[in-house]
Amino acid sequence: MSLQAYKKAAQQAESPRELEYRLFGDVTRALIEASKLDRFEIQKRMEALHWNRQLWNTLATECSDPENALPEAARAQIISLSLFVNRHTSAIMRGEESFEDLIDINRTIMQGLAPANARLG
Repeated sequence: MSLQAYKKAAQQAESPRELEYRLFGDVTRALIEASKLDRFEIQKRMEALHWNRQLWNTLATECSDPENALPEAARAQIISLSLFVNRHTSAIMRGEESFEDLIDINRTIMQGLAPANARLG
């Protein structure tokens, strides 16, 4: 089996929670890499910030749907975090803040999404 076929099969077998975990991992890795770049490497830094903002905007949109199965309090917290991410992203773009808060938030979400066997260690 080719590597691409294996990756496709693995992705199709993922639960929504596993998919979200993997997506947060990819976005967070991009933020970490962007945070290490010189501040004048604007395009690469902005791409990572934009990707993270898109992820959080998508989550907020999903949580604003009354049909969403998450408890209302959890949905409200995600929407609130999304608003913070948007404001903080703008502050990073203006050079007023660092990437660290966004990275920390994403890591915290990943801890909650992590498969049970990953949380034991």
